[in-house]
Amino acid sequence: MEILHVADAVARDKHIDREVVIAAMEEAIQKAGRTKYGYDQDIRATIDRKTGAISMKRYRTVVEAIENEGAELTLAQAKRIKPDVAMGEQLIDDLPAIDFGRIAAQTAKQVIIQKVRDAEREQQFEEFKDRVGDIISGVVKRVEYGNVTIDLGKGEAVLRRDECIPREHFKPNDRVRCYIYDVRKEVRGPQVFLSRTHPGFMAALFKQEVPEIYDGVIEIKAVARDPGSRAKIAVYTRDNSIDPVGACVGMRGSRVQAVVGELQGEKIDIVPWSPDIATFIVNALAPAEVAKVVLDEEEGRIDVVVPDEQLSLAIGRRGQNVRLASMLTGLDIDILTEAEESERRAEETKTRTALFMEALDVDDVIAHLLVAEGFKKVEELAEAEISELESIEGFDADVATELQQRAKNWLEKKAKEFAEKQKSLGIKDDIIGFEGLDFDTIVKLAEAGVKSKDDLADLAGDELVEILGAEKMNEAAANRLIMAARAGWFADEAKADETEAA
Repeated sequence: MEILHVADAVARDKHIDREVVIAAMEEAIQKAGRTKYGYDQDIRATIDRKTGAISMKRYRTVVEAIENEGAELTLAQAKRIKPDVAMGEQLIDDLPAIDFGRIAAQTAKQVIIQKVRDAEREQQFEEFKDRVGDIISGVVKRVEYGNVTIDLGKGEAVLRRDECIPREHFKPNDRVRCYIYDVRKEVRGPQVFLSRTHPGFMAALFKQEVPEIYDGVIEIKAVARDPGSRAKIAVYTRDNSIDPVGACVGMRGSRVQAVVGELQGEKIDIVPWSPDIATFIVNALAPAEVAKVVLDEEEGRIDVVVPDEQLSLAIGRRGQNVRLASMLTGLDIDILTEAEESERRAEETKTRTALFMEALDVDDVIAHLLVAEGFKKVEELAEAEISELESIEGFDADVATELQQRAKNWLEKKAKEFAEKQKSLGIKDDIIGFEGLDFDTIVKLAEAGVKSKDDLADLAGDELVEILGAEKMNEAAANRLIMAARAGWFADEAKADETEAA
């Protein structure tokens, strides 16, 4: 019974299943048996779960041609032992209990230790795999090159140097709270990864400090952090009787100060979230005052106009305020002063006016009127309703019809010129009419060697910006265009997978 008592003690001490420990002991005995009788033997050991009695048996299979002499027999050999034996049957021999020598005992011990350790790791994975996103408290066990190993009681976890708040130092036996951001199996066993810089850590801290967030009355929509320095958190509630910002701040700032204290004095801006993008951007840039938000969906650009005296506050030290606002909203934000915005709009108006003057052969007054009405391209004019053009001050039916006809003629001329360019430059059909590319842009790309959709998909965002020029396309728009070109690749892969499965 002593072996069962040992199994029970190990299972209790390591918090693992008794059956796992007994299975490890059986494997250790099997290994010791193979060491004594031969490694090619199929030896299996069992431990009786009630009495602790150990039985060891050798299994040999009846085969036509022997490949492993220790584990196989021919039919003729097997019939000497059992006359009615059949092909493929296994003959089982009882083996005497072995006396463990020093080497065999050491080997058995190593097997048992390894199996118990594997069981502990598996249990640790099962314990923590569903706790990703939780805050956990542990004790610092050791610190190596800035990486902290933390004892969680039922296992160990790693807080890497880049997941620690800057200027934060730990010593052995320090108690620390961290955020579980990943649990995964690796070659050396399951690993629990902790963080104190993850945006989720701040969100989880607010959830602990603010009952309304815990109850789901207030929702945390987004978090952006510059760890150890400053952070922004966007909150929202559907209950009009509750002020989400005030609830998170608490009486005399008690709730937010508890979070600030845990994050080593990190300054936190709590802003109200809004479904309206422009309103949310204005809130996210607080404490700076915003004069105007200009959304250019076609270009994928957001320009925020601020008074001259608010520029430095909106940008923040080393660009921190606008960077955090961009992270919070998930949008690229350009900050402009009122003077810069006026200058940019004047330049855009000048460019568009020149385009209409050239394409339609009209004076600057008519071109200005078209730009003022919101027309940006000749294509828009050619496709517009006549009634829309007639509504422009000073335009009648004849003028509107004439302008639209000139626009169509100019586009036909450009199409003919493009057809010639396509032939001479070898431009593929799949890139023509691709959303976001006009004829001039396609020609410019072809002259740089980008002649098909696949060529476009092979580019990086900065390469595309370099070819077309920053005034024509920004990097965010370039990346969107490239990903749209790559969509065909993913579709082809999915189709190939379906074909293979079929």
